[in-house]
Amino acid sequence: MDRYMIESPHEPEDCDKIIREIHTAGYLHHFEWGCHDGVHCGWAFVETDNVEHAKQMIPWEVREKARIVKVENFEKVDKIHPHKKS
Repeated sequence: MDRYMIESPHEPEDCDKIIREIHTAGYLHHFEWGCHDGVHCGWAFVETDNVEHAKQMIPWEVREKARIVKVENFEKVDKIHPHKKS
């Protein structure tokens, strides 16, 4: 499985609705929120088969605003950075 970071912004007036929808879908425990600090966004790190499944975790009303990034760990110090040419 791949690991993805989901960043899902929303409008302040939509907080309750978005959080309830994510809770109803069963994904609330994956998300952390910046709403109480004035940053109306949820972030999650999830493991799933593909980016399409990660998108399904986001309510359709805000799905187009969301950013989903495949992430990975670099555990070896000597591993060549993927953007540098040898």
